Amino acid sequence: MPYPMYAAPPKPGVVPLRPLMFGEIMDGAFQTVRRNPKAMLGAGLLAQALGAVITAVVPMITPASGASAEAWLANLSTSEITGLFAGVAGGFMLFGLVSVFISVVMQGAMVVPVARAILNRHTGFRQMWLLARGRAWTLVRLAGIEVAAVLLAAALIALATALLANSMGTGSLLIVLPLFLTFIAAVIWVSIKLTVAPAVIVVEDVGALEGIRRSWAVTRGSWWRVLGIVLVVSLLVGIIGQIVLIPVTLLSGLLTTVAGPQDPAGQTATLQVVAGVAAAVVSAAVGAVAFAFQTSVMALLYMDLRMRNDGLDIALLRLLEAGNDDGGIPGRGVPVYSGGRNSTGRNSTGPIQPWPYQQPGTYQQGPYQPGPRHEGPYGNSAGWPPPPGPPTMPG
Repeated sequence: MPYPMYAAPPKPGVVPLRPLMFGEIMDGAFQTVRRNPKAMLGAGLLAQALGAVITAVVPMITPASGASAEAWLANLSTSEITGLFAGVAGGFMLFGLVSVFISVVMQGAMVVPVARAILNRHTGFRQMWLLARGRAWTLVRLAGIEVAAVLLAAALIALATALLANSMGTGSLLIVLPLFLTFIAAVIWVSIKLTVAPAVIVVEDVGALEGIRRSWAVTRGSWWRVLGIVLVVSLLVGIIGQIVLIPVTLLSGLLTTVAGPQDPAGQTATLQVVAGVAAAVVSAAVGAVAFAFQTSVMALLYMDLRMRNDGLDIALLRLLEAGNDDGGIPGRGVPVYSGGRNSTGRNSTGPIQPWPYQQPGTYQQGPYQPGPRHEGPYGNSAGWPPPPGPPTMPG
């Protein structure tokens, strides 16, 4: 009896139900945005709008540039200048903190349509927020923990730098510079380890600390792969965004140059306002698409890591065979096995039981069972052990 022919894993939605390759993650992210435009682009535009509001508020506390600003600063005392720069630094720090909170919450919410798109289930903007609403404060706590950890580490570095500068003078630079570079490397390393923490919190329905622990565990052994994907996607999105904005910038300059001389007082200002509005609209649209695409990549990266470590693809296949859409998040409630998809559960956080991995030679769900073997040279269907008597040689 011959071996059964190979059957490719099913692809009901944006990606096949198996561990993913880089190209499949990129294509799946694009397909997710295309199939769920209201949820993905709506959330991206919301993130861009909140970021624009914060960006508009921060310059209000900064002094104007130019000669008037220099003259204004010259009339201030030392304490007033110190307070001014402290306020500016605080404003930019506030901008960074709010940006982190927005990014974490949006990334957690937008994993919902990505997880549902894997099984070809469409998600609207309202449904996305209804499914992710219960995890919103947990995502906020996660962002708070991350920000607090970075600020604490930065404060310790600043304190160490001040102490070294007082004790060693100019020679402290030899210690401060490696210390600063080590801090930057540590921030990058930890940020990659926590890349999928928002997705963990929403899909696995866990708390902030458990989400950090799970993200740390699921990225074990895949740090360089995650870093490479994050860098490639960031560079790709940045380059494409700049290319798209070039025509808008050139068009605004051309209109000002050609039509401006006819009415230097009024027409030039009007054209500048129109060009500025057009550039802002295009920038917001490009930013929304880029944010949605990057978030989709991060969500699919999380699902891929779960497929590699927990056999999530088998659970999704069973859910697909059930044939009904309960309106929830696919993957929630799937047991977590830290030992991998072939683990016996010895080091798992779930119950100790054999992992139902699909072995070659059998095409059924559940624990592995030996499949049929081919015709052996001894004439029996199993091929082994041989029957008594002289062997029957082929030919």
